Amino acid sequence: MAFETFRLLEPLSIEDEQRLQQLRKWILRCDRVFVAYSGGVDSTLVAAIAREQLGDQACAITGVSPSLAPHLLAEARQQAHWLDIQHREVETRELEDPAYSSNPRDRCYACKRELHSHLAPIAQAAQGARVLDGVNLDDLGDHRPGLEAAIEAGVGSPLADLQIDKSCVRRLSRALGFPWWDKPAQPCLASRFPYGEAISHDRLRQVGQAEAWLIQRGFARVRVRSQGLSARIEIPQERLAELLVPELRKDLVRAMLELGFTSVSLDLEGLVSGKLNRV
Repeated sequence: MAFETFRLLEPLSIEDEQRLQQLRKWILRCDRVFVAYSGGVDSTLVAAIAREQLGDQACAITGVSPSLAPHLLAEARQQAHWLDIQHREVETRELEDPAYSSNPRDRCYACKRELHSHLAPIAQAAQGARVLDGVNLDDLGDHRPGLEAAIEAGVGSPLADLQIDKSCVRRLSRALGFPWWDKPAQPCLASRFPYGEAISHDRLRQVGQAEAWLIQRGFARVRVRSQGLSARIEIPQERLAELLVPELRKDLVRAMLELGFTSVSLDLEGLVSGKLNRV
């Protein structure tokens, strides 16, 4: 039985409306689901349609660890409340696994393996509920070792299965009236460190606080890449000049040094997602 359906607040193309209906039907075939929910636009769309189609038989679960920026956890909670979906949090301990903390190229595999080791027994205890994630079509063409861990755990990926890519996720979310439809992609804080450079709780907190400083000053799309004790800041190219205004630049340098960095630089190429994968 479907519950109250989200109304379209703006028209969709025929193709996108078909994809939305297919997503509804895909999820409705499940009796009960737990959505691996980060608060990003992808997993939130899956959680929203699960709540719409399955009501209280849908639950969003967020893995909480030092690699999740505090402001993103707060946003995930707010969005889950807005959707009126059950929301649970589980503490994950990937930092205790050398396969993660040593930061190899397949670090994300260890992270997702840890997450799904918690989600799987929760789903089994709920009469064999299905675990779903927000993997979309674009993710299949990127370097994402975590996908293998999800496949091994039997996780369902409705967006990828239905050939729904990131741009379609945003169009659907906007048409359904979700305020976060254009929310910037925010990979976990571990992605700020070059492969092979060890990750620790303190280093994750350091880059998290550095990015929070910039976000509070209006730079919603930002990465603070940490290489040793050096902070390399990436923001959209069209906004680079804003950080070079003398007063803000001085405040920025002072803040980064107070956080423990010994040098601060601005990446003139601008923000490029997945830049560390170039190596």
